[in-house]
Amino acid sequence: MSGEDFSQFSMLDLFKAELETQSEALTTGLLALERNPVAADHLEACMRAAHSLKGAARIIDLTPAVEVAHAMEECLVAAQRGKITLRHDHIDALLRGVDLLVAIALSENPEAPRVKADVAQFQRTLEAAVAATSEPAAPPAAAPAPNPVEPASIERPLIIAAAAEPVPGSGSAGADRMVRVTAESLNRLLGLAGESLMEARRLRPFNDSLLRLKRLQADAARAFEDLRAALDNASEERTKLAFEEAHQRLLASHAFLAARLDEMDSIDRRATDLANRLYDETLESRMRPFEDGVRHFSRTVRDLARSLGKQARLEIIGGSTSIDRDILEQLEAPLGHLLRNAVDHGIEMPEERLAAGKPAEAVVRVEAWHKAGLLQIVVADDGRGIDLEQIRAAVLARNLTTPETAADLSEAELLEFLFLPGFSMKADVSHISGRGVGLDAVQAMAKQVRGLASVASQLGSGTQFQLQLPLTLSVMRTLLVEVDGEPYAFPLAGIVRTLALARDAIELLEGRPHFRFDNRQLGLLTTHEVLGRGESHPQEGDLPVVVVGDRGEMYGMIVDRFLGERELVVRPLDPRLAKVKDISAAALMEDGSPVLILDVADLVRSAEKLAAVGGLRTLERRGASTDARRRKRILVVDDSLTVRELERKLLDYNGYEVDVAVDGMDGWNAVRSDNFDLVVTDIDMPRMDGIELVTLIKKDVRLRSLPVMIVSYKDREEDRVRGLDAGADYYLTKGSFHDETLLNAVRDLIGEATE
Repeated sequence: MSGEDFSQFSMLDLFKAELETQSEALTTGLLALERNPVAADHLEACMRAAHSLKGAARIIDLTPAVEVAHAMEECLVAAQRGKITLRHDHIDALLRGVDLLVAIALSENPEAPRVKADVAQFQRTLEAAVAATSEPAAPPAAAPAPNPVEPASIERPLIIAAAAEPVPGSGSAGADRMVRVTAESLNRLLGLAGESLMEARRLRPFNDSLLRLKRLQADAARAFEDLRAALDNASEERTKLAFEEAHQRLLASHAFLAARLDEMDSIDRRATDLANRLYDETLESRMRPFEDGVRHFSRTVRDLARSLGKQARLEIIGGSTSIDRDILEQLEAPLGHLLRNAVDHGIEMPEERLAAGKPAEAVVRVEAWHKAGLLQIVVADDGRGIDLEQIRAAVLARNLTTPETAADLSEAELLEFLFLPGFSMKADVSHISGRGVGLDAVQAMAKQVRGLASVASQLGSGTQFQLQLPLTLSVMRTLLVEVDGEPYAFPLAGIVRTLALARDAIELLEGRPHFRFDNRQLGLLTTHEVLGRGESHPQEGDLPVVVVGDRGEMYGMIVDRFLGERELVVRPLDPRLAKVKDISAAALMEDGSPVLILDVADLVRSAEKLAAVGGLRTLERRGASTDARRRKRILVVDDSLTVRELERKLLDYNGYEVDVAVDGMDGWNAVRSDNFDLVVTDIDMPRMDGIELVTLIKKDVRLRSLPVMIVSYKDREEDRVRGLDAGADYYLTKGSFHDETLLNAVRDLIGEATE
């Protein structure tokens, strides 16, 4: 066994491990034979795989598996000898044999009557297929004895294989060594390796501090030199000798420290190199070739296409690309959805393809590669593509937007609708597709691992879906920022862009700060506000802004300053904390201090909730005016966008600083968290009406002196009395007021705009 130890595994475990390898070889070979039935190398590989499985099953007395493998071997040998030419029905039967072998291995009772009946049915089907295409019987010849191959060890759950590839034909000598390790243990090992890397990096700051100590000692030596020079004229010889001794000791100490610094520098280099190699090796143990997770889809595409009367094959490019095993497992369902969509929606019937000048057999391509520290995966087909006008019609049919807006939607915007939950282009629902949950699941998976999903299509030429994912879930590339004196990490995958925003580029829309970004207006908030870390205090000049979100909703988040890009080892939060708002995980910095990793999706949701309040009040006040006089502030509370904007523009034009609130509850939160000179409010509003708002303000000890004006369509006397009884200082009806009426009322209550 070349020193390998398989004593921990039962014979059935080893058979299952070999079955996984040989079934993959059989499936790959049979799909190749379907395209070229006389390919000698694929016939030989399939025959040897079936023979190996027959021998392995016989060793463990798994008789049903022996019978199935023997029937497959006989069919393949007949094809090798030219007695039959493999056709689609042969390939179908042989692939069912592969499935039956797996079912037998997983069965609790392989000798059950139902299993035996399935085996007998398979044998009859395969024999009938062979008999229907057999050539006239040739004189019997001595068949060469099949050359058995050693069982090949493969990776199984909780079994980690070394990176070395087995040499074809070398038997067990080239097989990977297998060791048993739990997934939990592997995760802990990865965490320790990451911490080891961080600890090694702490040596550099320590080394730098010793250099500082060296400089201090050099200064002390120079001071002693000066002192000795000053004492040269002293009369007592003993004093000179004492100082000379001290000087010599200091020089010796300095020399010793210099040697230790050299030694420390050497240790630092070795430890860092060791930690890096340990971390890389441990990380590599989590990686698997991309092809391992997608190879089985070759048969899925083939079988699905045949069930629909189509012809299609799967082409895998970049199969050796390394991917974190956790991400590879999570890719199973999304890739399955994309491939089923490609075959069912995208690929045309053979006659339609031939009429369009395409080959009858369609190609579905799955490609993986690394780019800029991220994993790029593409699923593409050469089918009919996506008709944008059909999407537009489906959007309107589901009342997802207005006809005017739908007519102006760009290609990219229309294609985004495909990722909406429940959105489907198929009118009927089948066992394959049509419920509109597939692409939503694809995007959800991408977001779950901090990635992105996108789609592009060309009518008549095909469709391409692209996933942009992190290489591993254990290490994250981040942008460190400072917020209220603390570091926070933004995952790079969630950042659209970082920029230095000029203060004069900030505009007020409905009283809320926005800025222009890629031909659209984005809301602007401070990260302090979202995280509840008090007021923002950015430095003078341009504002450091992180644009976060996705193509649907984006916001600009102001931070105190950028600290640079870092690669962090992700440490999950204690599960007892449950989900922490706006935080996804934690990590350790080079100096050992902790840093929180922000949850960008949570931040966007929090920003949406805060957008109605106005996210840049205090900052705008500091940066908007250089006039020494204070502008008086007015809060306009109204649920009508038209009225709210009319009042805001009128008051702002006349010099007042205006904030807005969309209802009484929003207004109550605003007056409690900020300072205003006047509140202008409507009466009929959702959540809290104007009368309740006035009552709360006048009952609050801190706010009772704040003037409140009611502006309402209600012009009955009893409505006016009700408002004034609640504590309003002024009651104005919307039906009668004009510009001067409102302005005069405001001036009566708080005076001119500045003071």
